[in-house]
Amino acid sequence: MTDNDNNRTVPNALPVGYRFNEFEIKEVIGGGGFGIVYRAWDHQLERTIAIKEFMPSSLAVRGDDMTLVLRSERFGKAFSAGLNSFIQEARLLARFNHPNLLHVLRFWVQNDTAYMGTLFYSGTTLSRLREEKPELINEAWIRRTLPMLFGAIKTIHDEGYLHRDISLDNIQIQDNGLPVLLDFGSARRTIGNLSDETETMLRPGFAPIEQYTDDNESEQGPWTDIYALGAVLRTLIVGSPPPVSVVRSIQDTCKPLVEIMPQGYSIPLLQAIDRALALHMEDRPQSIDEFAALIEMPVAGINDVLTAKKPGTMLVPVEEEQPASLLDWRRYRIPGMVAAGVLVGVVAGAMLFSSGKDAPEQAAQAPAETRPTETAANAPDVKPETAKVSEPATAQQTPPPAASPVALVYIRILDGETLKVNGEPKALRPGTNGYASLKLPAGEAKIELQGNGRTRGQTLDITKPGTWLVNP
Repeated sequence: MTDNDNNRTVPNALPVGYRFNEFEIKEVIGGGGFGIVYRAWDHQLERTIAIKEFMPSSLAVRGDDMTLVLRSERFGKAFSAGLNSFIQEARLLARFNHPNLLHVLRFWVQNDTAYMGTLFYSGTTLSRLREEKPELINEAWIRRTLPMLFGAIKTIHDEGYLHRDISLDNIQIQDNGLPVLLDFGSARRTIGNLSDETETMLRPGFAPIEQYTDDNESEQGPWTDIYALGAVLRTLIVGSPPPVSVVRSIQDTCKPLVEIMPQGYSIPLLQAIDRALALHMEDRPQSIDEFAALIEMPVAGINDVLTAKKPGTMLVPVEEEQPASLLDWRRYRIPGMVAAGVLVGVVAGAMLFSSGKDAPEQAAQAPAETRPTETAANAPDVKPETAKVSEPATAQQTPPPAASPVALVYIRILDGETLKVNGEPKALRPGTNGYASLKLPAGEAKIELQGNGRTRGQTLDITKPGTWLVNP
């Protein structure tokens, strides 16, 4: 595939040859709904880096002058929140200097959006590796790789943060076999929280039940990332993740690995993964150290990895914030939260068909030691302008065609309430947990619940197959 071909497959990508001062774009690596990743050449240090651009395609398009233009004025709040989340995530990642964590070199604001420059890693995502070379993955491979991932995740936890987006697409396996845990995806979640539909965009099968609850931040801790890591391991072993945790909470059809007994895998490993995937958070390992002990596996330290890797050269690091003191795990902060007063939406949606090509195929250097200095962009103080509003092209606003039911929607119905969907009454009886389910086609679905002297409502914009949890 040529560079031009790749640009056509990633809408709104910057053209090859575009320059950010010393950085010249050489190739579009890939893109998803919230960002585009480029391979770039650093003319000053004469090396390849990766550049990630904040580009939420549902909210903005590329203008003729290369700036981002809002599709509608009503997207301004979500765009600004996502942009700030992207910047804060860059600052958070720059705090860490771990060889198995994505290493941020710098970030800057340009084209009415933000950019993150990182080391350029070789290899492919774990998702593609499993699809293209499944014969490489066995228990021996897992036991070689997992201690390094343990070390990366533990580093995040020890600083009082959570990743919250661990999946096969967010783990890069370099050509030398060493893993790199990629970005947190916090901008995607923030936009989901503040979108008109207020759905939280989570990776189906990898997000535990506490990420769907109304008071989700207070209930999350290391066990949240451990569930996601357990889902990664289960997928590597049996080929698919567990069912969406919301569905499991209603009817759990997830068969334990110790009952499946896949050939070639030891009972301690299978039992530990089953524990990690416990639906109730208190039944999971409560720390990475506890999870590693169950698998009878060490947690790799930084020196264990650096001895096998040659450090790379660093650009200007991002200025670090002073770490906040945390009283307990109930005060974990979501990387990229714009303000403490931002309320998480009460409607949580998990899209069952997430792209496997969001994570870049990046290529390989190990991170260097971090030496704190002031960033040239002074990004923590930057208050980027919201992208200009413009009417997008007609083709970009074409609504999805009518289709067979694609959304499985679970709706919380209280005693005495009646349900209407797009004005049409629906006779549904909730289960013992208070939820009823129905299937809806693509398009806009206005959900209205009336009773007990009040009306509750929520509008869903269904464009992809998925599972939705509605509790307006």
